[in-house]
Amino acid sequence: MCGIIGVISQTNVVDKLSAGLKRLEYRGYDSAGIAVVDQAGNICVRKCIGKIKDLQSLIKNDPLSGVIGIAHTRWATHGAPSSINAHPHVSNEQLAIVHNGIIENHAILRERLIKQGYEFCSETDTEVIAHLAHLNLTEKNDPVLAISDTVNVLEGAYAIGVIFKEYPDQIFAARHGSPLIIGIGDAEYFIASDIFALLPYTRKYIVLEDGDIAQINLGSGVTITDAANHKIERPVQMTDVYHDEADKTGFNHYMQKEIFQQPTAIKNTLAGNISDGDFNILDMDKRNIFSRMRAVHIVACGTSYHAGMVARYWFEKLAGIPCAVDIASEYRNFDFYVEPETLFVVISQSGETADTLSALQKAKTENYLSTLSICNAPDSSITRETELQMMTMAGVEIGVASTKAFTTQLLNLLTLCLAIAKVKRADLADIAQWMKQVHDIPAHMEVIL
Repeated sequence: MCGIIGVISQTNVVDKLSAGLKRLEYRGYDSAGIAVVDQAGNICVRKCIGKIKDLQSLIKNDPLSGVIGIAHTRWATHGAPSSINAHPHVSNEQLAIVHNGIIENHAILRERLIKQGYEFCSETDTEVIAHLAHLNLTEKNDPVLAISDTVNVLEGAYAIGVIFKEYPDQIFAARHGSPLIIGIGDAEYFIASDIFALLPYTRKYIVLEDGDIAQINLGSGVTITDAANHKIERPVQMTDVYHDEADKTGFNHYMQKEIFQQPTAIKNTLAGNISDGDFNILDMDKRNIFSRMRAVHIVACGTSYHAGMVARYWFEKLAGIPCAVDIASEYRNFDFYVEPETLFVVISQSGETADTLSALQKAKTENYLSTLSICNAPDSSITRETELQMMTMAGVEIGVASTKAFTTQLLNLLTLCLAIAKVKRADLADIAQWMKQVHDIPAHMEVIL
């Protein structure tokens, strides 16, 4: 659960980079680092194992300053936790890079780069990206082309931020299968893997899509190139999240806070699901999918997978249709027989879960009747790529052990099941009783809490 933040501004960005990392601490990490282009035009890096406060102490004893920089919190995958393996990674003192995700063909690329004279300091897959970008920059002398040529040979998932010594007034970003956004501030820009890293500096942001490469300059603004190398504009959005939502607000920890937020989350999700006593999802069903469907296939990861396992019994008992549930990482790597007229359902709190997104992309090549997502992020990749959507109005969930996201997912699955039951089994006499019990859930939660 690594974290990325980058800043380009008119003033020293080190404090904002450090503060952004602090706001990403909840994701878990074992090391952290910051890189800037300093006033002399050199790339300067500070990184260490341990907590953000250890990095801050390191910078206090060995200061650095710059108006452009990138920072990262790392959770070790390739290579043990160490200062050497911590991000950012530098190539030939010409560029620095931070990276979230997994590069699956890093070993092959590493061998190729070693043969071309590159020396590796770390055990990470990320250093491969840094050296590839440097190699391509020497050949193309264009940072966007260098990044494009680099990511075109990568297999796996990535969200990357890059700064170049030769381009000290620009910051670059690219993504595929791992979330990355651009924050638009007051005479400054940000990149981040999580909206929390940008708060309280800005609430305006742009979501990068898979294959996008962004070039950010204070003067010319944001230029985005898509996977087909076409210039494209992505919409500027405004988040509903405020910076105080990242505070514990009197609770002992985030998980406790989110446990007590469940009644409100359930109420909000109910309001989005049911209007005037009927199911809103039925209004979205323009192709009569629910009346035609004969089976459900749910695919998800982690907590979302467990929500699907609970819902399997509801679909088979209430709607009278068979339901299969699979872990996304298994689904994406194996061939499954698709029953005729099957609805494919994906569940993801963030809407950017890499395995779930890959599973959805695979499912869209199969003979499913339609696709439906249950998600907490309306502008996420998963919601954009499904025909039907049901939103969980859980708000921000920082606690790693899921609470309100799980219960709102269960609520959406239950209301989906009841909506299908209403269409397919109009004689089901107890739908009204189920509806009453669903509406009573928040009150029961409040009593228990």
